[in-house]
Amino acid sequence: MHLKLITRLFLLIAFFALQLYYSNSAYAQTPEIIKLPKLKEILKPESDTTYVINFWATWCKPCIKELPYFEELQLNYKNEKVKVLLVSLDFKRHLDSQLIPFLKKNKIQSTVLLLDEPDANLWIDIVDPSWSGAIPVTLVINSQDNKRLFYEKEFVYSELENIIKPLIKK
Repeated sequence: MHLKLITRLFLLIAFFALQLYYSNSAYAQTPEIIKLPKLKEILKPESDTTYVINFWATWCKPCIKELPYFEELQLNYKNEKVKVLLVSLDFKRHLDSQLIPFLKKNKIQSTVLLLDEPDANLWIDIVDPSWSGAIPVTLVINSQDNKRLFYEKEFVYSELENIIKPLIKK
């Protein structure tokens, strides 16, 4: 009888420990690390989906300030053909020590990619020739309507929504 009680207690503790572990790691996505060829592919989508691509970094205060608006956009338009991609410009060597903990702490649900191309001269003009290199930067692409909108600025939610609404087909 005593052994049964200990076994049940152990199983109960193990169950709650696993619940706690999985509830805390639910937001611990591991970003896909991408190089220039994948970035080029992302920037030329061939679908009827509107892509909102935000270039940001964990060390950029304006970027961090606007991230919740991108999350809200992804959530509010999850049933529409809208896809938010957050392209981190953090260093690859900081993936485990900074980026993943940041994503977990802030419960980031949008798709996060880590651009591993240290020479910005190779890819900034591909994103947009007018880009100065400053972040945050957002690119909105709707291939079906042949729209490609570039913004080198910090957003608030209403601005993002005003850009997205006309691009969504009902």
